[in-house]
Amino acid sequence: MNIDTKILSIESLASIIHKAQQNGKKIVHCHGVFDILHIGHIRYFKQAAQMGDLLVVTVSPDKYVDKGPYRPAFTESLRCECIASQEIVDHVAINKWPTAEELLRYLRPDVYVKGSDFKSIDSDPTGKLQLEAKVCEELCISMRLTEDIVFSSTNLINRFMSNFSGEVQEYLEIFRSRYSLKEITDVLDAMQDITVTVVGDTILDDYQYCNPLGASSKDPVLALQHEGEDLFAGGVLAVANHLSNFVKNVQLCTVLGELNTREEFIRNHLSEKVTPFFCYQKDAPTIRKRRYVEAYSLIKLLEIYHMNASGLDPEQDAEFRQQLMKRSADSNLVIAADFGHGTISPQCRKDLLNSPFLAVNTQANAGNRGFHTISKYERCDFVSLSEPELRLDARDTTTGIIALTDRLQRQTDASMVAITRGKKGSFIQHADGSGVLVPAFVHKVVDRTGSGDAFFSIASVAASMGLKPEIVGFLGNVVGSIAVGIIGNQTSVARKNLIKNITSMLK
Repeated sequence: MNIDTKILSIESLASIIHKAQQNGKKIVHCHGVFDILHIGHIRYFKQAAQMGDLLVVTVSPDKYVDKGPYRPAFTESLRCECIASQEIVDHVAINKWPTAEELLRYLRPDVYVKGSDFKSIDSDPTGKLQLEAKVCEELCISMRLTEDIVFSSTNLINRFMSNFSGEVQEYLEIFRSRYSLKEITDVLDAMQDITVTVVGDTILDDYQYCNPLGASSKDPVLALQHEGEDLFAGGVLAVANHLSNFVKNVQLCTVLGELNTREEFIRNHLSEKVTPFFCYQKDAPTIRKRRYVEAYSLIKLLEIYHMNASGLDPEQDAEFRQQLMKRSADSNLVIAADFGHGTISPQCRKDLLNSPFLAVNTQANAGNRGFHTISKYERCDFVSLSEPELRLDARDTTTGIIALTDRLQRQTDASMVAITRGKKGSFIQHADGSGVLVPAFVHKVVDRTGSGDAFFSIASVAASMGLKPEIVGFLGNVVGSIAVGIIGNQTSVARKNLIKNITSMLK
């Protein structure tokens, strides 16, 4: 059969399968990314073909491949062409859903075959195989696992085709020599026993997508055409949602505005593992940062703050602090995501000093105009700042990053300090003076908003576990690299997505 005639649309493949089944043929289905077709795949197809009369293979579309940066190495059309060149394969198609679950429901093969890299259905740490097995059971599809030597496209790509810079490749080689994939996934497993209380400012990120029309003919004003809008749960809400994917449970303490509170939206956009306590600031709206964004490039053109940063009155603040202390008493870790908009009062900062392990980020933004820095905290156990925030606190634009970090560590008595540096990665220093520069793993930047919060979330948990700086920095940078691929805080970083990325880098 000609290669081109083997490659079908998913609709045409479904039609062929159903007709063949009516004629008494048994359909065998294989599905995967198949980024580099190797001997392991070929043996997998051969074993699968022996289980029925017709072998069909589907590939994951480019936009849904979640195996980490620079993946897939080959486009979906090239991957299909390569598979179709195998004589033993009868038909090939591209899946149109993110996972195989809907695909199985649509095609309804007789046998669904997975490769020998899975020892059992329960051996997939992402949980995808278990979900596929559930669908197979539901539809009476026989699910089989092949047995052969395990080969890895990811390992071949990392060794011979990596798109990372030489600096990043060299770093990953050193990191792989010190830590196995299992050691890192064991860390993520251990995080699931940790309870966290998080406190900070609720911020609603309001994105207004526009296309510039040009300057007004009468006034020197940029005219924009509105194209759409999004509202995201940002600030401390985003931190809580990120955390909920990795830890046992999250207690959230934050302040909403009494005016235009948007509480229903906020509750609907919090993870089920987050238990919130809200206090309501009088004569104030829930903080909303409206950003006018160029629709194609996502470049931010203008930002407008809707807020009253005066904070709670003394009576409300006392109640808020009481609830915060009550919840944090049973937590392993307390995280202060302090955006400087009034939720965390001076007295609240003092109360936080009694936390079992206190992680702090003080964010510099237009709304606090440089008056809000880490020096407001007398002590903390873990500090995470961006380099500009570090330099703002030190009032120093020239001294080296290591010397400034060392001074901050002594100032706060922190057991660990993390400084994020954008495309330069991050610098992590332990109280014993040891430090490590971790390069950035970013593949594609969609939106930098919220990437620092994602880094802070996972790095805080890792630091509270007493892990080495290089593991804290590695986990934080990988999470940050995922977050910059997400618009605003549209979704939180999922545990399974982090595991996929780490696996792709360490295999």
